[in-house]
Amino acid sequence: MELDRALNIYRTMVEIRDFEMKAIWLFENNYLRGSVHVYVGEEAIASTVCSRLTDEDYIASTHRGHGHCIAKGARLDYAMAELMGKQTGYCKGRGGSMHIADLTKGNLGANAIVAGGVPIATGAALACKMKGNKNVAVSFFGDGATNEGVFHEALNMASIWKLPIVYVCENNGYGISVPAWQSTAVEDISVRAAAYDMPGETVDGNDVEAIDAAFARALERAKSGKGPSLIECKTYRWMGHWTGDPQNYRTREEVEAWKEKCPIKRFKKRLIEMGADAAEIEKIEESSRESVEAAARFAIDSPLPDPAHVLDDVFYEGGAEL
Repeated sequence: MELDRALNIYRTMVEIRDFEMKAIWLFENNYLRGSVHVYVGEEAIASTVCSRLTDEDYIASTHRGHGHCIAKGARLDYAMAELMGKQTGYCKGRGGSMHIADLTKGNLGANAIVAGGVPIATGAALACKMKGNKNVAVSFFGDGATNEGVFHEALNMASIWKLPIVYVCENNGYGISVPAWQSTAVEDISVRAAAYDMPGETVDGNDVEAIDAAFARALERAKSGKGPSLIECKTYRWMGHWTGDPQNYRTREEVEAWKEKCPIKRFKKRLIEMGADAAEIEKIEESSRESVEAAARFAIDSPLPDPAHVLDDVFYEGGAEL
């Protein structure tokens, strides 16, 4: 991996971590209503995968989607404003934390329905094939989504039609409070790919280089017309399922053990080994903190949506071609 690209991936990882920690602070201090499902601990996956995508490539996200959104190039201020339901947010405050989207960057949106983004990404891949371009789609989802019927329907269809899509399972070990071993019959979700005649691979979801190598292979397969792949990234969410989760289904020792495997600290060490300058890394971290603080201030100072526009973008009134 080239050092410049590695530094860009690190920058994205740090921005996601800082953004999520700020979102938690805003929630705890009553600036952000509702709850948020944060990506802390899983930053390596979206940051690495999206580093190989263009604005013309598509992603479909999950309820834990802030990381995907940022990794796909979203502005931090617009994203934070959307979390806070402000007029200046990506969806004018209508989407909030679990429905944020940015079509200018190919982000088809987060989804509060388990596996809800899987068929959306599959449809985007079908559109790419019908248009005859070289663009691809990526579907991010959790381990729980692989037990939903639509997951199997989508993979079967994508394989039959050889669609340009990569399915990325972010297996953080839990579906809300249920451990994967209690809900899923297989130890490695990647083996389910065999049922649909596509490659399946399990990698360490905290290892940037392992994720990158697996995704590069899947991306090349998709772009060459050979069809989909399934990549399982085994990782861990440091926080609860949501900001009010009591987390009585796991031990503090388990959480602390996974924090020792922090993907950001791990990749920072790797950057030093690759020859990165410590001062440059520190500059990236400082810039991230400043950007997130500015985004939070922008969101706090932004206005709430005007109720007079509550029906905007709801009904199609005709006149323009869809």
